[in-house]
Amino acid sequence: MLVVYTHKITHRNKYIFNLMFKDILGIDFKLTTDVEEFKYYQGAKLSYTHNLISNELFFISRSLLFESGITEQNISVFENNYNPMFFATGKASAMPFDVFAASFYLVSRYEEYLPHIRDEHDRFDAKDSLAFIAGFLEKPLVNIWAIQLKQLIKEKYPSLVFPKIKFEFISTLDIDNAYAYREKGFTRSLGGYLKSLSIGNFSEVTERTRVLLGLEKDPYDTYDFQLEMLKKYKFKSIYFFLLGDYGPNDKNLPIESIKFQSLIKMLADYAQVGIHPSYGSNNSKQQLKKEIGRLSHVLHRDVTQSRQHFLKLRMPDTYRNLIEFDITDDYTMGYATQVGFRASICTPFNFYDLDTETETKLKIHPFAMMEGTLKYRMKIHPKDAIVKIKQLIDEVKAVDGVFISLWHNDTVNNRKIWRGWKTVYEDMVIYATQ
Repeated sequence: MLVVYTHKITHRNKYIFNLMFKDILGIDFKLTTDVEEFKYYQGAKLSYTHNLISNELFFISRSLLFESGITEQNISVFENNYNPMFFATGKASAMPFDVFAASFYLVSRYEEYLPHIRDEHDRFDAKDSLAFIAGFLEKPLVNIWAIQLKQLIKEKYPSLVFPKIKFEFISTLDIDNAYAYREKGFTRSLGGYLKSLSIGNFSEVTERTRVLLGLEKDPYDTYDFQLEMLKKYKFKSIYFFLLGDYGPNDKNLPIESIKFQSLIKMLADYAQVGIHPSYGSNNSKQQLKKEIGRLSHVLHRDVTQSRQHFLKLRMPDTYRNLIEFDITDDYTMGYATQVGFRASICTPFNFYDLDTETETKLKIHPFAMMEGTLKYRMKIHPKDAIVKIKQLIDEVKAVDGVFISLWHNDTVNNRKIWRGWKTVYEDMVIYATQ
């Protein structure tokens, strides 16, 4: 048991101590404001306050975890032992910065509550983040700091036992469009034919016809390959299905399709399944409720996992809406334009609502990369993409975190613009599971 002293217990410091000690390092702790109790405790202990109390491990506290409300923070990033840090404290502290305040700032997504310009899809832009600007977006910095904290505690109190935390890999796939040609209905299929003919794409006309006649497999039907990988390498996989009403940015199959429902049920036999709230649901809680209900009806069970289509995430509204409809786990925490760690962490964590100063039960699972980001935004060739992905996996393995990837069913078909990416996916799985 680790005893932690602080001069004032707040929602913020309780939250971050729980995250650092229990969730990341796996140890139990007791939080106290009783100086005498702390002074005479003979076991492992640390203080988080203004002055050293006795001979404990001492961390100077900055003001952030004792504040309420959201104000512009004066942040100056510096390096120590090759790792970035901020909220400097000086040499008297066991670490030269307030590791707890800095971790809270990053994980709570404090900067996303401050005034900022949003992109064309109403998202916080990766390039406006402290992590991108300071150059540590591709490092799970909070986990790295937690490991340093663990080393300091072990040096001071070698009798305190830390459990072994194992690296974990989770493959997630968004099903934005289950099939390229199948199950689209007469009107959409006719529109597809007319579009192909108008631009002289006769090969696509032929391909669509052969698929609809059952003479050729639909190019987006890569599910046999995915399940083969799952069986061969034995990893956790989650599918997120887009079930929104048809619109400019929501173009999956109609939920009335029996074959689409059969696909959902089949994949749910082998992997976990969650909802992929549509682009259109972001401005309508009723639409979100409808889509969750659709998936629940198909599966005949409650739906508790989600990831936002287009990664549309507005703090704290998006998460509040998910909580209202009993979503317990969300996988949206990541960027569409850059790979890396949006919250600077690779461990699942509870969402902290800064507006209400409360820790919620909604578990946030941050992902590290999306294949579309590598191809379209970063314009990386498949051979270079696997190098980048392996670097990210190495960062997560080094801190025994959770590496979560984001792919789509149509990008592993090894065809046209996605030629070569099927191999990237398999190489990623092999590297992450070996």
